Amino acid sequence: MSIGDKVRRAIARRLASLADDGVFGEAGPSAVRAATSWTVERPKRAEHGDLATNVAMTLTKAVGKPPRVIAEALVKALEGDAVIASAEIAGPGFVNLRLHPSVFHEELAEILLKGRGYGRAPSATGERINLEFVSANPVGPITVAAARNAIFGDTVGRVLEAAGARVTREYYINDFGNQVRLFAASIRAISDGQPVPEEGYKGAYIEELATFMKANDPKAFESEETLSRAGIGWMLSGVPGSKTMVGIQRSLSLLGVDHDVWTNEEALHRSGKVGMALAKLERGGYLEKKDGALFFVGKGTESEDKDRVVQKSDGNYAYFASDIAYLADKMNRGYDRVMIVLAIDHHGYVPRFKNAFEALGYPPEKFEVLLYNFVYIVRNGEVVKMGKRAGNFVTSDDVIEEIDEATGRVGAGKDALRFFYLSRTANVKVDFDIELAKKASLDNPVFYVQYGHARLCSILKKAAELGIESPTDLSPSEWTSLASPDELAITMRLSELPALIAGAAEMREPHRVAFYVQELAKDFQSYFTRFKADPILPRDSDRKDPEWNKTWDMNKTRARLAWVQATRVVYRTALELLGVDAPERMDKPADAESDESE
Repeated sequence: MSIGDKVRRAIARRLASLADDGVFGEAGPSAVRAATSWTVERPKRAEHGDLATNVAMTLTKAVGKPPRVIAEALVKALEGDAVIASAEIAGPGFVNLRLHPSVFHEELAEILLKGRGYGRAPSATGERINLEFVSANPVGPITVAAARNAIFGDTVGRVLEAAGARVTREYYINDFGNQVRLFAASIRAISDGQPVPEEGYKGAYIEELATFMKANDPKAFESEETLSRAGIGWMLSGVPGSKTMVGIQRSLSLLGVDHDVWTNEEALHRSGKVGMALAKLERGGYLEKKDGALFFVGKGTESEDKDRVVQKSDGNYAYFASDIAYLADKMNRGYDRVMIVLAIDHHGYVPRFKNAFEALGYPPEKFEVLLYNFVYIVRNGEVVKMGKRAGNFVTSDDVIEEIDEATGRVGAGKDALRFFYLSRTANVKVDFDIELAKKASLDNPVFYVQYGHARLCSILKKAAELGIESPTDLSPSEWTSLASPDELAITMRLSELPALIAGAAEMREPHRVAFYVQELAKDFQSYFTRFKADPILPRDSDRKDPEWNKTWDMNKTRARLAWVQATRVVYRTALELLGVDAPERMDKPADAESDESE
């Protein structure tokens, strides 16, 4: 149970006791037990206490008493509480709370006991969710724009799993229809030395693919079908030995993204699932013939876009027919919920998807579309213009390689893309500054948070070199040496992780984790700077006397090292949820504070 939960329970118990004693009148007992909207949260200013609650103001209407009267009764009732050391009224009826240090110490012990399991719900105890994301047309490499879909979707999956859900990550391969035919036609034209069709695909990647296939896969050119299928296959797996055509699957892996299931649109048609899904809709009265074409006429809860063609007058299926069959296919596999990640310019698809989902007989609340905004690559202050058809786009591989080379660390590019993208809410655009992402500076947000984790590791390593044990299990009496308000305030931040994970999963907002780890990094950096006169470990000057360890407060150091261990556990968990590496060692940047205790 988190610190906030313990405090909330303590307040609820006292309020219930007051209500039962008639302090709040006849309506008191039922009103107190029905009240759930009141909050317990950190006040804006640390000097006001560890936590604050608005419970008195939320109860005033129900019990018919002024908020300060309710607050006064609560403050008096909390005297002698095992969790809350003191309480005082602020403003119109807020109650500021200070907690016993033992509450923080118990939380630290819990973190050390659970380790990487702290904050996470029991595995695979929640919904079975099908999470489809990326699903970029496989006629070109993964661009930096598609990388945001990949990173956002993958991280939503991570927080959902941390909250107990069973998540299947799925990629829908759009390998059917006109775009794929144009893709095959582009490959054939290049291999024959002919101009690419006007609406075809251009660029170095398509030329390399055509040249490779002509030399290594000549049978693919026997028909349009075999050419398109083989071309898509090579786009997914990559051209052997190529640095520019590593393949969509490899590109996603370099981003830290791996899908469990890859589903082909073409297979839905070949297996007859498209026809079966439309037959089901026809039986339900959801299809209608108009001018020789077949239309879906939804009757669901979404008022927009209910009439949509599913089969053209020439007999060919529209893309929407595949989408309908795909929705049915996923639910037929036994999922409790279906989620799709789409770019914001696809918002028009949402109502038609929802109407189709409901028409297929599934509860509309079991279907979700998560939208994300655009990405703009900035280089030297200028936005880089991109277009996949023209072949002038920036791939995620390009960005990753450039940042890896500039920083001298494999994985730095992946970390930069993930952290920069996740440091914005999904509904706002991202300006990704490549030059900033390459800097080994605290101005670089991903470097800043990773350096914070490395600093924690450095302290523990230095302690080992000095022969000071970093304990993972302290007795209550040993914890009492950890009493600094700054250390306890950071412990409060650590205790927020369970609620953070639950909230990020419920709201599908992984950016909350990025915001959290930035605040944690800022808190620890501030503490580290202010406590130079009272360092965690003895400095060189403190150890000049051979008998230094007899005068040094080793009990406080041991408690602080256990606190550092717990901070590192939470820090690492947050970075893991973001899919960002947690380096144990990083070179000190010029703009970082130095300290002998590292």
